[in-house]
Amino acid sequence: MTTLADPHTESFRPSMLLNDTRYRSLTFQFIALVAIIAAMAFIGGNLVRNLTEAGLNISYDFLGAQAGYDINQRPISYDSQDTHGRAAMVGLLNTLIVAFLACVTATIIGVLAGVLRLSPNWLVRKIMSFYVEIFRNVPVLIWILIIFSIMINAAPAPRDFRGDDPSASMWLFDTIAVTNRGVYLPKPVWGSGSLLVVGVFIASIIGIFMYRRYARKQLYDHGRLVPTFWPSVALFFVPVILAQLVMGSPISLEYPELKGFNFRGGVTILGSLIALWFALAIYTGAFIAENVRAGILAVSAGQTEAAAALGLRPGRIMNLVVLPQALRVIIPPLISQYLNITKNSSLAIAVGYMDLTGTLGGITLLQTGRAIESVLLLMLFYLIISLSISFIMNIYNNTMKLQER
Repeated sequence: MTTLADPHTESFRPSMLLNDTRYRSLTFQFIALVAIIAAMAFIGGNLVRNLTEAGLNISYDFLGAQAGYDINQRPISYDSQDTHGRAAMVGLLNTLIVAFLACVTATIIGVLAGVLRLSPNWLVRKIMSFYVEIFRNVPVLIWILIIFSIMINAAPAPRDFRGDDPSASMWLFDTIAVTNRGVYLPKPVWGSGSLLVVGVFIASIIGIFMYRRYARKQLYDHGRLVPTFWPSVALFFVPVILAQLVMGSPISLEYPELKGFNFRGGVTILGSLIALWFALAIYTGAFIAENVRAGILAVSAGQTEAAAALGLRPGRIMNLVVLPQALRVIIPPLISQYLNITKNSSLAIAVGYMDLTGTLGGITLLQTGRAIESVLLLMLFYLIISLSISFIMNIYNNTMKLQER
């Protein structure tokens, strides 16, 4: 009769840290970590020692001092009597605004251009190829300066709106003014009950997503095609309009008016913001277009042929079959493009748009002389923004991965 015994386990020896493959990689990683910590400690200690010898110290008290300078684009209230910390916050919001607008616009442009680059129409295909090759091979700073120059020279001055110049006329029933100083839009004025209207609008957006999810589930599970476009349009407009009327129109609009030599009232979008926004969008959109084209080409042609054999139209084949599979290839490089937009927004200083680099890394740094503190804060803000974008997009990327059983 034979008996089974547990295999003999060899006792651990220090030499196994280098000779045993089970521990060798961990050993090298630990050594590398210790070396990095030692290097950072040496650099930090050297910095503190040099600052001490020079009679300097790292302090962020300057953030509470009066800034003493104006900012042209202000998403929140600010004047020159506010602190440097408030100025840095305005610059941070300006950076987030232009990054968000550019990311959304670049995605729309990139997806359209990427799909049209594979169009069977020769002219459309060549036009999109021309766009991609031209815009992605010229530095983004050049495009920023070109668009800014076009706005300054082509758009009429505010004073021209008083004359008979036909080009100097307001748009959309005299509610929008496009000038060489920027674009003036109606500004919402929030009255009593406006919060309820906003809540209804948010609920409508959620309802649209839920309805489209229901329609997709009906299509995938039962093969029943549920219309989505017009119900989505109705959900977007009808509830909020009814809430606005029932509550007695709590949300009104303040329209821009020409007073003196400039427009007053409304919301002002400076030409520098528009130039930076569109330059980043069309430049990055060219790269996204190539990512989209690569993702579509990565989908097997048999998928398209099978969908066509089932009687699906080309538009539905692209929306229901090709793009959902192509997203698995498109999203990872798309994250890098969003990060590039955020970092390239620091070029705003070239056209005078006061973003985070222009406020904290520009005027505040020069006025206070706190270069180390300002640069460290600047690095921290951009790091947090980039990591947040990467975290959100990675969550979305995980939801789009192929789910295996």
